[in-house]
Formats: sequence, structure tokens, C-alpha cells
Amino acid sequence: MTEFTEIGPNRLRRNSLGLLAVTFMVISAAAPLTGVAGAMPLAFLLGNGTGVPLTFLLLTLVMLTFAAGYVAMSRHVINAGAFYAYAARGLGGGWGGAVSVIALVAYNTMQFGLIGLLGGIAAGVFGQFGLTLEWWVYSLIAIVLVGILGYRQVDLSAKVLIVLVALEYLIVLIVDFAILGAGGAEGSGLAVNILDFSALTSGSLTAAILFCLGSFIGIEATTIYGEEARDPERTIPRATYLSILMIGLFFVFTTWLMIAGTGADKLIETLGGLEDPTAHFFILAETYTNPTISMLAGLLLVSSLFAALSAFHNYIARYSYVAGRDGLLPAAFGTTHGTHQSPHVGSVVQTVGALIVLAIFAGLGLDPILNMFTWISQIGTLGVIGMMAITSLSVIAFFRKQGGGSALSTLILPVIAGLIMAALFVYIFLNYGDLTGTTGGSLSWILPSLIPLGGIVGYLLAMRLKSANPDRFLRMGQSQG
Repeated sequence: MTEFTEIGPNRLRRNSLGLLAVTFMVISAAAPLTGVAGAMPLAFLLGNGTGVPLTFLLLTLVMLTFAAGYVAMSRHVINAGAFYAYAARGLGGGWGGAVSVIALVAYNTMQFGLIGLLGGIAAGVFGQFGLTLEWWVYSLIAIVLVGILGYRQVDLSAKVLIVLVALEYLIVLIVDFAILGAGGAEGSGLAVNILDFSALTSGSLTAAILFCLGSFIGIEATTIYGEEARDPERTIPRATYLSILMIGLFFVFTTWLMIAGTGADKLIETLGGLEDPTAHFFILAETYTNPTISMLAGLLLVSSLFAALSAFHNYIARYSYVAGRDGLLPAAFGTTHGTHQSPHVGSVVQTVGALIVLAIFAGLGLDPILNMFTWISQIGTLGVIGMMAITSLSVIAFFRKQGGGSALSTLILPVIAGLIMAALFVYIFLNYGDLTGTTGGSLSWILPSLIPLGGIVGYLLAMRLKSANPDRFLRMGQSQG
């Protein structure tokens, strides 16, 4: 039986999560099967084709570069506010307040977008079994179930997510090894050279980076569970590196075999000839295994999205809790449930917000994927990239004041990671309309502007706290270890 440390009131449930639980809760946000089935065909078609595996390999190195400073700071600051806490301790309370609200905007918009995507996909998957319901019914069911899990203790969510993510990996690897066993297309497809740098720039490298980068969103959240992890000074760094490697190597291996299974010379022609390019993985599954595996992959795609929804819900609830605990939001947010020791107020508020957004999109008759998902989910990606850039700067500032750590992990690598993330942020912000299909209307600048606007609101909240309670302002983001 697991033993839990005795704690005071309004604290998160200590010693709840081990290395495996934290790792899988983080990977669940990346939704591996959703990336394989949904994003990768578009990365091939709109990006750099056979250069995608190498793109993933390079992005894995970029994420490991970012993680070096992130992990170094995680040993000094254990706080469920993650990006917020690092910004507050490194750059000061004003930056901390800005990042806190950016995080809430980013993860909520990502959550809202995924709610639409789940509803649209579930309607199609379950419709083939004769269960024809409106897309918003499936979204509603998901919101309620996610809300129940978020309201209760975190180890319950962890158990559910471990199972769902393990099944995602299993179904994809079954298809992978079937292609591997068959030798790829016409028995010669395995000759694809994933280290061919000429393939890297054979199409749009930028588009490929953006599609592939989405598969890493969530790896930053290991520190969110720092207050609830067992031995966080060891568990959080290990979970961070493990999740990056599991995601990166999985996608390098899988995208290589997706190319091999189709044939490198036929990849773009095949994808371009599909009415829906996201059917590519399911066609491969049926070709190299059988229709049952393809059908199971469709069902697991729905569970993959549910796992991602649950993960982002947990992030939002914890950021809300820390903001309430530190005085940025009303004090009620900074309380935990008397029995479950969960950040239940933030969980309930997020659930209500999701219901409102669902009602708006469903009521206006907008498409759950083309509108609800495509329009607003990239706001979340933009926000996370911006927070990663700020965090890299925070690491440098923190260790310049604090001392300690090697120059490589606290200066050189954070500078490199910060410059890369800042460049990506600027590019996505300036090209948001083209990336989301909102070009030509006001949404192309209103939607991405929510991120800097959130930063301004957060900064003003921090300044209000500084004026009302200077001592509390100075304690913003302090370690809870």
C-alpha cells in the first residue's frame, strides 16, 4: 500500500506519482496516436515528405537542449506552477504573473480545440457502428468524464492515462512491426535513408517543424506534478528526459516505417490522392495487418484525444491553484479538496468554461475540426513556445543570481533553446492566418494576440499584488519542496 506524507490544509496530494505515472501523464498530452494518424500525413504532404523522420530527430535534440536548463532549475524550484514559478524566481514577479495567465490561456485554448477534434472524430468512428450522434454529444461526454477525473485525486487520472497511452503505443507498434516484417512497400521500402539531409529541405521545412513540434507539446509539464511526485528532485528530471526520448524516438521510428510502408517515391502522390490524408495510417494498418487492427486504431484515436484532454485539464487546474495560492487569482482557487487533495476549484471552473465554449460552437453550427480545433488549438501551441522561450531566459537569470550549475546547462544550452523558441514564436504569430485557415479575416490577428494580451493581464495582476502585499509578491513561485 502506498503511504502519503502528512500535509497541511490546501496542499496537493504528496507522494502520489512515481516516475512511470509522471512520464505517461506527460506523454498523454502529446497524444502519440493522434500525432501519427492526424499530424504526420500533413507533415509529409505539406512539409518535407521523406525528411520528416530527420526533422523529428533534430527536434528531439532541440527539446533535449531546452530540457538541460529546465531540469537544472527543477532541482531548485519544485512548484506546480512550472513555467510561472521559473519565470517568477528567475525574472521576477511581473514576468511570473505574465506567464501564469499565458499558461491559462494557452492550455485552455488547446483543451477547447481538442474537445472539438474529439467530437468530430468520435462521430465518424462510432458512426460506422451505427451509433449516429451529433459531434457535440461526444464532446459533452468527454468534458464530463474529464471533469470527474480532474476533481478527484491525481493518482486516479494517472492510472487511466497510463492504460490509454500504453494502448496507443501498442497499436502503432503493431502496425510498425508489420511493415518492418513485410520489408515495406514491395519488399524494398526499408531502404529509406532517414539521415539524408537533402530530404530535410526537399519541401517546406518550416511546415514540417510546426506539425512535428506539436507532438512534443506537454513534455514541459513534468514539473507541474513536482509537488505530487515521489522524490521530485530525481523523478522530475528523469521523467522529462524519458518523455522526450520516448516521444522523439517513437516518431522517428514510426514516420520512417510509414514512408517505407507507402514507398518513398510514392509518398506524396499517395497522400495527395487521398480525399482525407489523415486516413493514411489506417490504410497502412489495414494493408499490413487486418481490418480489425485498423478499426481498433480508430477507437484508440478517440481514447488518445481523451487522454490528451485529461492531461491538459490537469495542467489548467494546477496553474489555477498556484495562481490562487500566490494571490494572482481569488483565494478560492488556491484551495484543495478536503478528501481528494485535488485543485478542485480550478477543475470545476475549467469544466464550466469548456461547456460554454462547446455550447457556442455547437449553437452556431460551426465545424468541430475545421473551426473549433483548427482556429483555436494553435493559440495553445503559440503560448507554450513563448513560455519555453521565457523559461530559457529565466534559467539563465536564476543561475546568474543563485550560482551553481554548469555553464553548459545553465547558460549555453538555454541561450540556444531560447533563441530557437523565440524565432518559432515570431514566425507562428506572423503567419497564424496561413497556418489556421483564418487568412483574410480579423481572426488571423485577434486569436494569436490573445497570448501577448494574456501576458499583459498577468503582469498587471502581479503589479496589483505587489502594491497590496509586497512580501507576498516577492514570494511568488517559491519552491514547495
